[in-house]
Parts: sequence; C-alpha cells; structure tokens
Amino acid sequence: MARLKINYTCQSCGYISAKWLGRCPECESWNSLVEEAALPCAAPPVYRHGKPQAINEIALPGTARLPTGIGEFDRVLGGGLVEGSLLLLGGDPGIGKSTLLLDVGMKFSQKGKKVLYVSGEESAAQTKMRAQRLGRAADSLWIMTETDIDGILAQAEAAAPSLLVIDSIQTMYSAQLPTAAGSVGQIRECTGKLLRFAKEKNVAVAIIGHVTKDGAIAGPRLLEHMVDVVLQFEGERVYAFRVLRALKNRFGTTSETGIFSMEEHGLAEIVNPAGLFLKDRATGGAPGSAICACMEGTRPVLVEVQALAAPTPYGMPRRTSVGFDYNRVNMLLAVLEKRLGFEFGVQDAYVNVVGGFKVNEPAADLAVAAALVSSLRNQPLDARALLIGEMGLTGEIRRVSHVARRIKEAASLGFERFIVPSGGDSRELRAKYGGIVAASTLREALREIGIG
Repeated sequence: MARLKINYTCQSCGYISAKWLGRCPECESWNSLVEEAALPCAAPPVYRHGKPQAINEIALPGTARLPTGIGEFDRVLGGGLVEGSLLLLGGDPGIGKSTLLLDVGMKFSQKGKKVLYVSGEESAAQTKMRAQRLGRAADSLWIMTETDIDGILAQAEAAAPSLLVIDSIQTMYSAQLPTAAGSVGQIRECTGKLLRFAKEKNVAVAIIGHVTKDGAIAGPRLLEHMVDVVLQFEGERVYAFRVLRALKNRFGTTSETGIFSMEEHGLAEIVNPAGLFLKDRATGGAPGSAICACMEGTRPVLVEVQALAAPTPYGMPRRTSVGFDYNRVNMLLAVLEKRLGFEFGVQDAYVNVVGGFKVNEPAADLAVAAALVSSLRNQPLDARALLIGEMGLTGEIRRVSHVARRIKEAASLGFERFIVPSGGDSRELRAKYGGIVAASTLREALREIGIG
C-alpha cells in the first residue's frame, strides 16, 4: 500500500507546500498552513465535439430573472436573481447575512416559488424563530439542517427548488476529501459541486461566506472567481445601517448599492437615503462640522463629517480617522500646512463620518479639510452649505462626477449654498440652481465659507 502523501495548504490563499512554514510565501499570512492529505489530481473534462463558431452565429439563451421582492436587493443584482447563477454573500459576523437571505427565501415562497434553505450552523427550530421575526412564510419554504454537500444536492435535485440557499459554505464538507470542513480543499470542492448543480439544473444558488479579520472572504481566492455574483454586506454592528455592495456581477453592473436598516423585525429597506445621516445634526452649526454629498452607486447620500483639532500633550501628534481613509487625512493635513500655513504639526487631529458611514470617494476631501480648519479656528461653518470637491497636492480643487445630482438632492433637503469645483459644469449649474459658488483652490473655498 502506497504511503499517503501529506501537503501543507494555506487556509488564506490556497498555497501548497511540501513542508510546514510559519509564514505563507504567497500571501504572507502567519500560521495559516494546515496539514492535509494530498489527493490525486482529477483528469480535466474532455470536450470532443466542440467546434469554433462565428460570434454572430451564436444564439443567446434567454436570461430569466427572478425578482426577490426586496427592492434594494434586486437593485444591486440588476433586477433580481438569474436562473442557474451562483451568488456569494460575504460580511462580518452578526451583520445580517443569514437574515437577508432568509428574508429573500420568504419573499420567494410568498410568490409560490419553492425555496430550500440549508443551514449548517443553526437548528431548524432556530431558523424558524428567526423567520417568525421577519413575517409570514408560505409552505413552499423548506428548511434543512445538513453539512454533507452530496446529501444536500440529492435532496435539492428531488425537491427541484427555484432557489437554494447554503448557510454557510465554510460548514459544508464532501466525504470524498479526507479534510475538515472549512479547509481550502473542502471549500473549493463544495463550491464546484454547487456550481455544477446550478448550471445543470438551472437553479439559482446563493451561498453565505465567512470573512477573515481583514474583511476578505475566507477561503481560497479561487472561490470568488468561481461564482457569478459576489455581494458584500457591510456596516457597523453598533449602528442600524447596512450597505449591500456588488463586488462582481456577471449579469449586471457593480455600481449600485442597497441600503438597509436593522430593526426589531429584521432588515428594513431604505429607499431614499439622501438625508438619512443628518437626522440628529445640530441645526445651529458647530465648529468642525461639514456636510458633503457622496455617491452610493447612482444615489447621492448626504453625510456629516466631523473633525476635532486639539493641542497635543505629546511630542508626536495623533491622527485618527473613522469612516474616511487614514492616509488621505494625513495628505489633507500636509496640504493645509504647506499651502495655507495652518499649524497642524502641534495638533491632534480626529476625523469621523457620523452614523458609521464609510466614505470611499475623494469628493469628500473639501468637506474634511474645511471641517479641520473650522475646528482649528473654532469657527462654525454655514449649516446650510454643501461642500463638494477633490483636493490636489498643490491646493487646487478638482472636479468630481455627478455634481448636479448631488446638488439636486441637497437642495431638496433645504441646503442653500453649494461650494463646487470651478469649470464648465459650474456655469451650467449657476443657471439652474441658486447659491452656487465655484472655487478653484482651497483658499478660495475657505474664504467663501468664512473661515479662510
């Protein structure tokens, strides 16, 4: 009998080594190599009847979409789930991934479509208790507690559901592999079987994936390449707001986002989030507070940026940023010191985006810089002023996209002054809206809002 060969596989990236290493040479993760039995490589499938075709002669099959009934979820997908597609939903623990997909399954069942929800982490009673908080489910929603992927697919083939939900892929295992559930080999094998089932049976399959401490989906990077759609569900657990983003979508755009609020009865859709994060804002204005309009997909969302500059008691000033890129805060502080002469070198600087919202675009640069100067000088900004613009290293304000759309939303919420980058767009905006102030440099913008 041949001796079983042992390999060491990185649980972060899938790198295989013949001996144990403390640090993976591929992804540089520490203590991620786990001992696994080496398996013989399966022969790749051979396509004996494939012939080249002219691209104009290829017939396109009809892509049927299945609306879930949750508007924000369908918005991110581009209209609904696609038959025969494989969807991966990732997010931090406790963020609401299972609640979201269970709600999708319940909405499906209310339309008379059969749904098979498979849980490898909860019992059937626990899943029913969570479903009762979400509302009423129809008899076409079936619950199954199992972790053997072959048994799950056998039951799914017999039930022929319109939607199969797997919660979660890290708990599934295949008896053909002598490794533990959640290992790189098991995740790859189980996902491959689900992919084949989805394509052969034309069934939409949604799987939940755990994430690492860095926020990346756990398992091999190949997992994201195998699926058709990758969704990221994010937000701070101490806040009620959740954002659903599409990181990959073979059937639609990745520019749309869905916004939800975690309520007692489950996830509630927020159809118009424009002024959602301004509800508790002080109406009189306060030093260090500025308002900017950020694009979440194709929708503008107005958020409050707060900054605090305080004399440092230490030799090295502190820099803290929550909801905004830390390195970008350091860059803006350097521009304020070098180009405008503000002395932040002896000041601790804190930047926070209110409500747990995360700003990922440079259009908020002007608001952050203005909030820092407002706090340093202890002078409040105009509470009805909106600041839009990207900061350059020479102190100029650069143009950003969708300025008119941002101003339109702000005007509907009562804002009266709009500090925007100068250029061709600003002349057109002046003719349409009142209170438009075009600035080409940061110094001009600060002068217009009274703190320059």
